[in-house]
Amino acid sequence: MPRKIEQEVFPRWKKLSSELGFDKAFDEFAPYVGANVRVRSIDQYTVESSMALVETNTNYVGTHFGGSLYSMCDPFFMFLLMHNLGEDYIVWDKAAAIEFIKPGTGTVTAHFHIPASEIAALKAELARVRKLDRIYTCEVKDEQGAVVARMQKTLYVRLMKKIAITHPTGV
Repeated sequence: MPRKIEQEVFPRWKKLSSELGFDKAFDEFAPYVGANVRVRSIDQYTVESSMALVETNTNYVGTHFGGSLYSMCDPFFMFLLMHNLGEDYIVWDKAAAIEFIKPGTGTVTAHFHIPASEIAALKAELARVRKLDRIYTCEVKDEQGAVVARMQKTLYVRLMKKIAITHPTGV
């Protein structure tokens, strides 16, 4: 029998966020601790992540490991949409791609921003079509402002009061 999965914040994240705040919760998230990723909220529509080059995020040739570059970008567009749209909407990662432009050394930084006007446009469109995909892009830059990598995320967004998804394998 298929099991219903409801979208809600994972209990560990809920606890960490409520006890430490959104930014500091990442200091307890193992992949970010190991990769030396730091997270900072600028405002409710903007997040910044940064990562200094250290032994635990260095690849075979001494530059930033590609998986760590992707990881420092992975969740933030989804988080921004979930936070700003509210509980009547479901947001899921649908696809991702990363393009490595040049080797990353030193501290690299990425900014994630979804303006209030985009949130309002999404709500209006979802009132008409109920579900859609949105593509967001960010750039990872080095200390000189040169682009090291470009990441693109496709997010599935749906208007839904109570979210219940049936997983095809019953898991």
